[in-house]
Order: sequence, then structure tokens, then C-alpha cells
Amino acid sequence: MENNETVSKNFIEREIDKDLKEGVYETVHTRFPPEPNGYLHIGHAKSIILNSGLAKEYGGKFNLRFDDTNPTKEKSEFVESIKEDVAWLGAEWEDRLFFASDYFDKMYDYAVFLIKKGKAYVSDLSADEIREYRGTLTEPGKDDPFRERSMEENLRMFIDMKEGKYEDGSHVLRAKIDMKSSNINMRDPIIYRIAHLTHQNTGDKWCIYPMYDFAHPLEDAIEGITHSICTLEFEDHRPLYDWVVKECEIEMPPRQIEFAKLYLNNVVTGKRYIKKLVEDGTVDGWDDPRLVSIAGLRRRGYTPESIRRFVELCGVSKSQSTAEMDMLEYCIREDLKPKVKRLMAVIHPLKLIIDNYPEGQTEELDAVNNPENEELGSRKVTFSRELWIEEEDFMEEPPKKYFRLFPGNEVRLMNAYFVKCVGFDKDDSGKITAVHCTYDPLTKQGPDFKSDRKVKGTIHWVNAQDAAKVRVRLYENIVDEEKGVYDEEGNVNLNPASLTECDSYVEKELKEAKAFDSFQFVRNGFFCTDYKDSKPGEPVFNRIVSLKSSFKL
Repeated sequence: MENNETVSKNFIEREIDKDLKEGVYETVHTRFPPEPNGYLHIGHAKSIILNSGLAKEYGGKFNLRFDDTNPTKEKSEFVESIKEDVAWLGAEWEDRLFFASDYFDKMYDYAVFLIKKGKAYVSDLSADEIREYRGTLTEPGKDDPFRERSMEENLRMFIDMKEGKYEDGSHVLRAKIDMKSSNINMRDPIIYRIAHLTHQNTGDKWCIYPMYDFAHPLEDAIEGITHSICTLEFEDHRPLYDWVVKECEIEMPPRQIEFAKLYLNNVVTGKRYIKKLVEDGTVDGWDDPRLVSIAGLRRRGYTPESIRRFVELCGVSKSQSTAEMDMLEYCIREDLKPKVKRLMAVIHPLKLIIDNYPEGQTEELDAVNNPENEELGSRKVTFSRELWIEEEDFMEEPPKKYFRLFPGNEVRLMNAYFVKCVGFDKDDSGKITAVHCTYDPLTKQGPDFKSDRKVKGTIHWVNAQDAAKVRVRLYENIVDEEKGVYDEEGNVNLNPASLTECDSYVEKELKEAKAFDSFQFVRNGFFCTDYKDSKPGEPVFNRIVSLKSSFKL
């Protein structure tokens, strides 16, 4: 019997299938077109993965193109960071790296072409006057008083604009469409403005720059893009996109298709908000691990696989929706669980002394690196009289159902022995400084261990003799979720507890951890070695995510 597996396709794939079947296009050519005015965030990841994935699915081509038409905000730093992020997510552009500024000469020629067709004119109105003449959503606009300039005068003035004979803001080039259109984007939009600024790619060659709505369809057309996949806020701009490619008489016009953005609840994604946090020194740059910039997620320890899985779970649709951070955290947990070693680390250390263990003696114990992945093998951990345990694993007066150490109670030390609490030390302030135990040498964990005596608690530890002292960072949401993301003035409601730094102790092999190495610290979560602040032999560990999750598929 033949097994015909049904493949569920999203609405964009169905539209592409239709275009190919009807012969509208012979191939699929997509692009990711970021403006280099900041670092990318998790929302951009959806567009990168979607566009590059469609090209791969249909055996087509994928372009990385920088939409660098606005030199007021763009920097080469952002160009390099975006290239790194896109490559890290697995989008392959090979030799298909382009810049909108590569096409400035062609765009200028297209603008001249529109002027000669009577489809564009030079206006002397100020920005405020243009807004006034534009009308509102309920009232039609009024014709620009310079709308009927002759073609010859428009052409002369546009050339003068290009040659730097006018000041910024004194003139603009407008498309001649319909000032009474119900779509406000079609009311003679500006397609060129004067800006005497140095461009990060073209230097001082130009003092006029194309507007996004004019440049973008031309960039797509010049590159042979078939399907221009963009987010829903551009849906109302689609008639202008189509007008540009039609009036410029593009032989094979690209098709714009819109999809819903990826929104995360209680998360800062807006570039201007992140930029302010960076400039104020509130965060440690655009790649601060508390941010959901792609660079920040990578530094924290997220993997490309986890982000691709997250995007897959969110799906592709026309309906706006909001995802929870829990889902993203679920994806990184599921990705790392079978991949990384599970080692012992004590985040908030408290000394444990085994009174009846021979002084000066050290032994090696066997520990499995990951019970879910035999290929990761096992290791030897050292054990001695003095250990470090977590502060929370001892209580002088415990509540009910507390199964860790307290006076008179017995627990298992992971991979080691049963120990029984026989006392503790305090300093002058009343703080507990050490816990005293005795151990049972007949309870050594291993395949041959058998005992009728049971213990309800197992705690982890590290050997105080050779443990590596390291810096550990624990992260929470940078947003105070009770107050919401932004206050009335548009500032981020900051969570003062978003970062906690600890002097911790870890197994000795972790002292040699390299940048971006990831581990599960038993009972404490998944951690990644910070690439920025770690030094040889002095790693800094960022907690990627805790072990517990409230998210269910």
C-alpha cells in the first residue's frame, strides 16, 4: 500500500506554488533586506529563516541586501553585525551580498525616467506643508502647487538637486499619482530628498537619497527577486510598490507578500529602545545577554537550532499574535538536553565538612556526563573531606517536605556517599558558615551498591580542594513584568534584579571552558561561557535558562 504523506504548507508556499504552476515565475528568488541602523533581534530571525528557507525549499536563490538609503542612522558596525547574525542562523547567501547603494545610479536613472513620463515632479513645499497638503485618513489631500511644473523644469531642478545646488529640505521629488486616493501612501509620495551627508558605503558621492518606498521595489526588481516577503505593516504600501515597478516598466516585476511579525510578550525589541539602553549604559552593549537581539541571544548561549525551532512553532500566517518567552526557553532546553555535559557547579557556596573522612585523602569517583547521550561518555570527579554545596541545600529549621540537609537528616551526595548532618558553624552575625556531616563508606554510589537504607534527598557538590572559582551570571527579564514593558513616557520599566553576579565553584575541568561552550549545571540550569569577558583559565558563565519550564507543546 502506498503511503502518501500530506505536507502542510503555509499560505506563502501555496501562493508560490500557484505562481510556479501558472508560469508567472520560473524560479524562486528571495531576499532579507535589513536597514543597517542597529543590531537584529528575534523578530528579524523569523524573516531571515523564512526567506532563506523558501529559497532552499524551491531550489532558488537567496540574497542578503542592506537597505542603506538613510545615511543619518547607518553604520558599518551594524553591517558587520548583521552579516554575522544572518550567517550564524544558517542563511546562506554565498556571493549574493548586495547594498541598495549599489543601485543609486540606476535609481537616479529611473527617477529621471519617471520625470520624463510626467510621473514625477519637484516640489518646493516644506515638510510641514507637505503633511498639511496630504490630508488625513478621512479627508482627501490637496494638489501640490508645483504639481504641474513642466517636464523640462522638473528635470533641470532634479539635476540641480543631484549636483548639490540646493539646501537640505528645500526641495523633494514626488511621484505624481493621486492626491485624492483613499490610500494615503498613494498621495504623491516623496521618492527623493536632499541630504548632504556622508554615506557609509558611497561616501560623499551623493547628496540626494531615494526614499524606502521608491528604492525597495527597484532593488527587488534589479536583483530579479520573484517574491518580496515582508511584514504586515507594508500591506498598505503594496499599491505603491506595484506602481513603482509598473511605471518604471520593469519586465519581470516582483510580487510582494506580507506575513505577520513575530512579537514576544513583555520583551524589548524596538531598536530605538534598545539603542537608548545601550547609550545609557543600562546594558552591556547590543549583545547584552538580557536582550533578545540575535547577538545577545547568541552570547547568552542560544543556538541557531533552538531559534529555528521557535520560529517553526510560531508558524507563518496573516494573523498578528504574540508568543511567550517560555516557548523560546522551551526550545533551547530541548535542543541542549541531549547535546551537552551535565556537570556539577555550586552557585551560592556553603562549606560542607565530612568529619569522619580521612584528612588529606582524595579519591576519584565515576560520573556519567549525560544519561540521555551515551556518546558523551563519563568522567572522574575528585572527592575529599571538604566540599562546597549550595546554601539552599541546608536549613537549620526546615519546613515540612524539605528533604535536603538539616540536623540529623541523611542525604545522598550525587555520585558519592550518604552523609548525615551532625552540626553546623555560625559566625558572629549568625550566618551559617559550614555544615558538618559524617559519611558512610559502604554507601559509595556505583553498580554494586545495595542498601536497605533509603534517603529522600540527593544534592550536588564540588570538591573544595580543586574546584575552580568562577564568575556566574544569573539573568531575569530586563523588563519589570508587573509594570509592563514601557512607562507613560516611553521608557523601559527596568527590573532591578535582571542581573545577579555570583562567585561560584565548579568542577575543575570547567576552568578550561572556551567561549560559547555550553553545559548543564546539575539542578541549576543551562550555562554558556561568555565570549566577551572570559579569559584563559578564568571563564565567566551566563545562565541561558533554568531547568524548569511552564511551557507545554
